[in-house]
Amino acid sequence: MKLYLASPLGFSEAGRHFYSEVLIPRLAACGCAILDPWTLTDAAKVKAVTEMPYGAGRRDAWRTLSSEIGRNNAEAIAACEVLLAVLDGSDVDSGTAAEIGFAFALKKRIVGYRSDFRLAGDNEGSVVNLQVEYFIRESGGTIVSDLEAIPAALGACRS
Repeated sequence: MKLYLASPLGFSEAGRHFYSEVLIPRLAACGCAILDPWTLTDAAKVKAVTEMPYGAGRRDAWRTLSSEIGRNNAEAIAACEVLLAVLDGSDVDSGTAAEIGFAFALKKRIVGYRSDFRLAGDNEGSVVNLQVEYFIRESGGTIVSDLEAIPAALGACRS
């Protein structure tokens, strides 16, 4: 199964460690071919822009590279069979939320993974932002709260 992994985990050292050492191996063990947005764009391009001096040239380079990153991610979401979204945080990451909405519009199945025990819903009846949760559940997916539940949730998406 082609799985797009939506998450903000690539932005921090701790997040990258969990992402690459725990989450991706678990998903690979489930038989998923992972479409990893953190590797879809050449890392050397990102490094080159981050090392540019502050100013108009860097801003313009980021605009160009951001467009490439967004296009690469959109193409991968279009190519996936299911999207797994990491929903941790005080609120769902805005990029992850956008990827969920795009996947829903493309009629992809979506599974949410929220291990964060903090309350993040709009009301007592929701786990996260109600619109995000609607897209996940209406896609035929679910929200799980631990790694051990991910394989069954993905298995349900295969049917």
